[in-house]
Amino acid sequence: MSQADLLDPAPVFQLKGSMLAITVLELAHNDLARLDHQLSEKVAQAPNFFQNTPLVLALDKLQPGAQRLDLRALLAVCRRHGLRTLAIRASQAEHIAAAQALDLPILPPSSARERPITPSTTAAAPAPKAEKPAEPAVRPTRVVTVPVRGGQQIYAPGGDLLVLAPVSAGAELLADGNIHVYAPMRGRALAGIKGNSQARIFCRTLAAELISIAGRYKVAEDLRRDPNWGEAVHIHLAGDVLNITRL
Repeated sequence: MSQADLLDPAPVFQLKGSMLAITVLELAHNDLARLDHQLSEKVAQAPNFFQNTPLVLALDKLQPGAQRLDLRALLAVCRRHGLRTLAIRASQAEHIAAAQALDLPILPPSSARERPITPSTTAAAPAPKAEKPAEPAVRPTRVVTVPVRGGQQIYAPGGDLLVLAPVSAGAELLADGNIHVYAPMRGRALAGIKGNSQARIFCRTLAAELISIAGRYKVAEDLRRDPNWGEAVHIHLAGDVLNITRL
């Protein structure tokens, strides 16, 4: 490559903000054997959901002074179950040092507030003219009138998904917006998969293997303990918690 090529002013990259649904594993106890066992049970309930799942590993709820954490072994346990750690959320110096040694990005604790970065300059540059944001692409509701069988995946990009027939175990429904199932729901339903926390799930009979909104999810083991299991329900997010209410 010549010097002239290097001086070419045409940009070769762009920095863009993005809202992505990232799973957070919040570690409550430093017990890798129990973690390995409990993750195995979760993965067995919804194996496809845990394949190459991007993960933030939250260590800020661990109590100081507990047994020393083997971060490398912890990452190995997560990876073995399909969870790929992108960053560490930590507050203790020991955990931060361990993450730095493994060249992992470190996020502030969940209670920390982000502050804007103000560059120190002698003369402020004029603010660039704000560009009008692009209008979001809204697509019509996708309607499915035939049964959704195990192994099938149906996706409604940019809109809602409406299913008027039963959804079998092993089937998967995905939508950028809401999901409506006016029949028994025995498969997996993932709404707001691009980060829309206002998305909702409605179903005639809750018997799902997994439900998820904007990356927050519950699997069948959790759902069966809910008093609305087997009922017609409405599911929405309140903060980071999935709320299930009877219709």
